[in-house]
Amino acid sequence: METTRREFLKSTGLIAGGTLISGLSYGHHSVDDTIKVALIGCGGRGTGAAQQALSTKQNVKLVAMADAFQDRLEESYKNLTSKKYKDWSGASVDVTSKIDVPKERMFAGFDGYKQAIALADVVILATPPGFRPMHFEEAIKQNKHVFMEKPVATDGPGVRRVLDVAEQAKQKKLNVVVGLQRHYQRNYREAISRIHDGKIGDIVGGSVYWVSGGVWNKPRQPGQTEMEYQMRNWYYFNWLCGDHITEQHIHNIDVANWVKQGYPVEAQGTGGREVRAGKEFGEIFDHHIVDFTYADGTLINSQCRHYEGTYSKVDEQFLGTKGRIDSFGKNTALKTYNGKVIYGHEGKGDLNPYQVEHDELFAAIAKGEYKFADAENGAKSSLTSIMGRMATYSGKVVKWDEALNSNINLFPERLAWDALPKLLPQADGFYPVAVPGKSITV
Repeated sequence: METTRREFLKSTGLIAGGTLISGLSYGHHSVDDTIKVALIGCGGRGTGAAQQALSTKQNVKLVAMADAFQDRLEESYKNLTSKKYKDWSGASVDVTSKIDVPKERMFAGFDGYKQAIALADVVILATPPGFRPMHFEEAIKQNKHVFMEKPVATDGPGVRRVLDVAEQAKQKKLNVVVGLQRHYQRNYREAISRIHDGKIGDIVGGSVYWVSGGVWNKPRQPGQTEMEYQMRNWYYFNWLCGDHITEQHIHNIDVANWVKQGYPVEAQGTGGREVRAGKEFGEIFDHHIVDFTYADGTLINSQCRHYEGTYSKVDEQFLGTKGRIDSFGKNTALKTYNGKVIYGHEGKGDLNPYQVEHDELFAAIAKGEYKFADAENGAKSSLTSIMGRMATYSGKVVKWDEALNSNINLFPERLAWDALPKLLPQADGFYPVAVPGKSITV
């Protein structure tokens, strides 16, 4: 017989006020059957994640929102309450009946996340990644289940913080899902489970790609402080984004780790600013090419770039001792080297993985189940990408332990609109950029 949420709370030592007595799980706290959600970070991805959470079959209600910017809060709320919203398949979805966020539960500024978290059972963390460690720490401190977007940190100290909090989440049996959604995508699940079963033998090589045209930037506005400018253009500053090898290419790097069932021991590579080199692109490179070496000697090549008008590819391929997989796209297939198909994925009935990750998370919470502990892998795949960035910035071989134990903390000493980030523009308006062979990154 299925355990109800109320029975789950009783059996794991909670009293009505939410205080832990015997110690193993914090479950779902609402007095009724409603699962209350807080959204922290109200940009496009946060708004989308909230829509997906509200589109699950559970009795979910958005009760609080927080963002550093008031205008982002208002824009997100407007988008969420619009009946014109369409899900990723193009079907119309109306989630307005599941939104109860009056103005007094919309928190603008750097500290509003604490108040929003306090009002919820589940927290969606979708701010720029640099804030993820502190927000995740607060959510677990307040005993909340978490959905958080990738990456989960942008530097070694942030990764260590997330790993510490991940252990606390496990001890409290709080579900944590990280938005590395390929783990919730059927063709990846099916193909990689067969790879792990040995269908193409031992993995001895591979390549992963995110090569595309780049993303947005926002012009500097009169009267903006440096803090506001960098936060509005968060993609181009490493304390916020981690460079696109971390913010974007982490998806493909994480697939390599998943396939290899481990994490690389070292990285070396090259990168720079060939095309997107203007002052509006902050400090990040526009291309990275990295060799990741795993403990058994396997080398996985990683490529990412932001060049407009060029060949585009977002995919992964792997070589085994008995066969290969050339793509996880529409024609996902495991093949022998003479072309025989070992497994072909048809794709019929596949669901949108962005929705599936929320469907599965909220179904577990509704049943009072502890099923998801994604934070450790999220942190280690984030670190893999950071290690790659360290290698391209320095031009040196970077070891796993060097990246993990790095004391280079990119985060500002103080968060306020008049506070200064650690990286500032030079007299000509350009930001300092890493120079391989000269820059110290570990």
